[in-house]
Amino acid sequence: MSPHTNYMKAEDRRAATVDIVVALAAEKNPSEISTTDIAKKMGVTQGALFKYFPTKDAIVQAVIQWIADKLLSRIERAAQAETSPIAVIEAIFFAHIRFVSEYPGAPRMLFSELQRKQASVPKQIATTLLKSYSLRLQQLLENGKTQGLVRADLDTKAAAGLLIGMIQGLVMQSLLVDNIKLMHIEAPKVFAIYRHGIEA
Repeated sequence: MSPHTNYMKAEDRRAATVDIVVALAAEKNPSEISTTDIAKKMGVTQGALFKYFPTKDAIVQAVIQWIADKLLSRIERAAQAETSPIAVIEAIFFAHIRFVSEYPGAPRMLFSELQRKQASVPKQIATTLLKSYSLRLQQLLENGKTQGLVRADLDTKAAAGLLIGMIQGLVMQSLLVDNIKLMHIEAPKVFAIYRHGIEA
């Protein structure tokens, strides 16, 4: 750890904490990540860590918010590069795959929060992310219908959920065999089947 770490600004310290937690989540179950693990990885004491985050839940909330913001930003950037609704959906799909490849701890953090039985702010952020994502896809599919590119009888809500589920499935398969590159191999095949199912 650089000696300059001890003199980081509060905002930079919080950002560094988020980065560390996402990295740790790629290596172990997010629910098992302790503040001791985080502080050790950062090269600081737990006391120093709690100067920037009052509780572990506050850390998790910052991490989930970062994931949501980062993923939605990637999706929107990918969407702007295309014009056809189906091309936009494809761009979003592969942008999401690239995001997970870059931050494999991100989906593990989201899954961990969504599986919580009790309500929490991080779980609400994760739920809102999925709803926003789904609505974005549904709108694209409706636009595709209007342009005659998507089947007129397509259930857009189900189709949007299926696309998100496909990504989650690819992530789970990759995590099970501990090979994140597997997603890049399987993703084009999976999307080809999806595209065949939605096109007019």
